[in-house]
Amino acid sequence: MSMNNVGRPTRPEAANDAANGHQTLTGARGLLQDEALIFELDGWNKTGVDLPAVTAAPSSDLAGLLRSEPIGLPGLSEPEVVRHYVRLSQKNHAIDLALYPLGSCTMKHNPRLNEKMARLPGFSDIHPLQPTSTVQGALELMDRLAHWLKTLTGMPAVALTPKAGAHGELCGLLAIRAAHEAAGNGHRKTVLAPTSAHGTNPATAAFVGYTVVEIAQTEDGRVDLADLESKLGDHVAAIMVTNPNTCGLFERDVVEIARLTHAAGAYFYCDGANFNAIVGRVRPGDLGVDAMHINLHKTFSTPHGGGGPGAGPVVLSEALAPFAPTPWLTHGDNGFELAEHAGDDDARTAFGRMSAFHGQMGMYVRAYAYMLSHGADGLKQVAEDAVLNANYVKAQLKDVMTPAFPEGPCMHEALFDDRWLEGTGVTTLDFAKAMIDEGFHPMTMYFPLVVHGAMLIEPTETESKHELDRFIAALRALAGAAKAGDVERFKGAPFQAPLRRLDETQAARKPRLKWKPVAAAPLAAE
Repeated sequence: MSMNNVGRPTRPEAANDAANGHQTLTGARGLLQDEALIFELDGWNKTGVDLPAVTAAPSSDLAGLLRSEPIGLPGLSEPEVVRHYVRLSQKNHAIDLALYPLGSCTMKHNPRLNEKMARLPGFSDIHPLQPTSTVQGALELMDRLAHWLKTLTGMPAVALTPKAGAHGELCGLLAIRAAHEAAGNGHRKTVLAPTSAHGTNPATAAFVGYTVVEIAQTEDGRVDLADLESKLGDHVAAIMVTNPNTCGLFERDVVEIARLTHAAGAYFYCDGANFNAIVGRVRPGDLGVDAMHINLHKTFSTPHGGGGPGAGPVVLSEALAPFAPTPWLTHGDNGFELAEHAGDDDARTAFGRMSAFHGQMGMYVRAYAYMLSHGADGLKQVAEDAVLNANYVKAQLKDVMTPAFPEGPCMHEALFDDRWLEGTGVTTLDFAKAMIDEGFHPMTMYFPLVVHGAMLIEPTETESKHELDRFIAALRALAGAAKAGDVERFKGAPFQAPLRRLDETQAARKPRLKWKPVAAAPLAAE
């Protein structure tokens, strides 16, 4: 398979060079303003505040550290500053504006109820160093959240402290390493990962100190059992498998994968990024999984970050539970307590800590509010609707685009390759750029790498049929234009965005990470 064509040199165009050739004097499009960088806005002698004139130079203790040159910040009035950042915000795409079909990212609606709950006094204003006696309600919410996560996954233990999916992977692999070392199996230094694994899987394994060995994929997009079995041995510490996988398919041999892995004395780590497709329907613990991180933003509607770090709790099997990181949440004589140190009874074999404190409270509240809103039956419907929507997209586009794995249904996302673009002069990147002109954020492009020119579409369960039909109609129209030879519609796209294409290849290879204004003359000596 040849390397994906992930970009080509292009050039920035005038912001007001619209598709119909109409230009405006200001560069604005309707009421969407166009403006320069903040450093390029006007001069350096304005300020948003009025200060009294200095009649005499005050004495200073800074000695040689006293500033002798301008501070290097733009001079703007207060309204100009406000307008600048509001205009930038209008250029952001958001799930509140339109469909966000990024495959494997699960950009679903974030209910406002969640935000209201996260801002309640007692959740939003507590401090991690408060005595546990003063935060019993918050600790009880954490305990209830942990109960839901353990129940939904069929796992006996959960570590809440990891801040994100990759941080959760680190937690799981550290627990696996601690378990092997405790059993005298420190010689196991290999982690197996499929070719379609998320990039964080091999990166995390390497960070922990493991050697990563790739497992082949079958023609229908699943783990090759024969290749897996040939690479298992007493040198293997774990296997890392995403299920449903990054091709949008359920690993139908997952129970056999677990059996082979355990028979070789290794642990089964499941990347839970796509848990949204099976939540309430399948319990990973029943499949033989030993550790799995859960992206609260993907499955339980918390935003990416949410005012601070994200959250990636890790559920653990009975074999790995004793090695979970501190702090543990315990039920003591005085209510809820946190086992903070490795010497505590509940933390004798913990591998250590994942973070300074015990997680991101705002994310816990949002996720728990989402769970209570849906209930067990509602969460099951979440998975069913997400899978239904993805299969609807696949069914409506399969005659104009080429599904990467046409046989059978997909799970939470529909994956297409670029075979249908052959001979058109249009690439996956061109097609994605043209989607912007139609008002839709592009799908995930060129991933997974095992599919050439991949277009990975995840509609999630929160999109209505009406919105999906609008999205499908736009893609069908673009597909027709590409096949009809309307290459210019794609090579110059997006036409309607504030700026046309950048030279993406050079931007990636030679990024300019900062901008400096033209040097001003030194301040005159007093």
